[in-house]
Amino acid sequence: MNPHPSSHLLSTKATSRRQFLRQSGCGFGTVALHWLLGADAGLLASNSPYLPKPAGYIPKAQRIIHICALGGVSHVDAFDYKPELDRRNGQTYTGNAMKTHRLKPGRLMGSPYTFKRRGRSGLWMSDLLPHLTECVDDLTFVHSMHTKNSNHTPATFQMNCGMDRNGYPNFGAWASYGLGSENQNLPAYIVLPDPRQYPAGGAINWTSGFLPAVHQGVAFQSGPNPIADLNTPSTVNPSARTSASKLLTRMNKSFAGQFEGDSTLEARIHAYELAAQMQMSVPELTDLKGESESTRKLYGLDSPVCGEFGRNCLLARRLAERGVRFVQIYNGGGQGSPRVNWDAHEDLTSNHDKQAAVMDQPVAALLKDLKLRGMLEDTLVLWTTEFGRTPITEGLESRGRDHHKHAFTIWMAGAGVKKGYAYGATDELGNQVVQHPTEFYDIHATSLHLMGMDHTQLTYYHNGIARRLTNVHGNVIHSLFN
Repeated sequence: MNPHPSSHLLSTKATSRRQFLRQSGCGFGTVALHWLLGADAGLLASNSPYLPKPAGYIPKAQRIIHICALGGVSHVDAFDYKPELDRRNGQTYTGNAMKTHRLKPGRLMGSPYTFKRRGRSGLWMSDLLPHLTECVDDLTFVHSMHTKNSNHTPATFQMNCGMDRNGYPNFGAWASYGLGSENQNLPAYIVLPDPRQYPAGGAINWTSGFLPAVHQGVAFQSGPNPIADLNTPSTVNPSARTSASKLLTRMNKSFAGQFEGDSTLEARIHAYELAAQMQMSVPELTDLKGESESTRKLYGLDSPVCGEFGRNCLLARRLAERGVRFVQIYNGGGQGSPRVNWDAHEDLTSNHDKQAAVMDQPVAALLKDLKLRGMLEDTLVLWTTEFGRTPITEGLESRGRDHHKHAFTIWMAGAGVKKGYAYGATDELGNQVVQHPTEFYDIHATSLHLMGMDHTQLTYYHNGIARRLTNVHGNVIHSLFN
């Protein structure tokens, strides 16, 4: 019978360093196991709303990074090559009625950008986004998007919440509600707004709607203090603050007990608890000093043009590393002049050149960085815009394009979707969808499926209806998967 492992350590016989590490390693593992089990037990006892929840089946995506390019990116100038549009440049459109948002129909306008087949996949992309063309073999294009509304605000709500009206839960809030968080020190759903301006509709774009309020997106701001009033002022005595916090928690819980079912009160209590954890986790998260010089250069952090957006893309990677379930990055703000979004009414080239210079390098860097770290395998990167732009000019003398809800392009990457693949098609001018018409309901259903959730089963009872992100619509697009 072999002696107990610890008896070797008591023997007078000499023990080599290798034997010592091998024998004592079992003890270290046991200590770690006990710590993990204890941490899990404490987490379960805390009844945290962020507790990780099991998926319905094995997920391909552990997390989603959703990039929202606001204003309406022109599909026929970026991703959807239409040589017939180039050939008919300047001609009057004589086909079926081409509806425009501002009712100022103009002439057909070919793309001012040069399209080429890119990468080994040979997918078409223009030179509008030169950095992103380097990632084309990791992208899945959906060329057959169409949506319900050609106004920015309702179309953005449709993209984010599945409805073109405000007050409905964001996609990220549904992910938080359905799966919880892998990190109890950070929210499950974090938003990184464009440093220049909030989107049309403002913070309601990341609302939890009728879901428990704790699932609302937490917006980080640019600069050294991403969350206002997070840190305790130096003038406040730490022990006094601790005592005040405990008293406040007792009062809040007592008050909440009198109003059961009011998720706002529960959310406020958990927000205070989470804020205490975030005082430790957020400063470490947002301190980029530990990133290598090559990483800083990759994201263009020192660029006066794309540096701030590049920081948000780098933060998204760091949040994903730390188990944040859903990160949303906004590129572009609401309406306004000078424009800080892709809304190219007056001059498409001037507008899209400016916005591409902000977005292109950081987004490509995010894809490359995730891939280098092996994270693209279980991270879904979803890039969307609320609608496209018309193949005709806005007015006879314009060089801009109007809003176009009838056809546009979005793309995905990572987490089990096909690489270097194009799905759906538009007609020869990019005016109407002619193959595999797709709506945001389908994109939401597909994304939830990749996260291990059935969109028809992820529901919340509200006002007599079992609500869901996809309403009564949506189909999982299985042909996008490997």
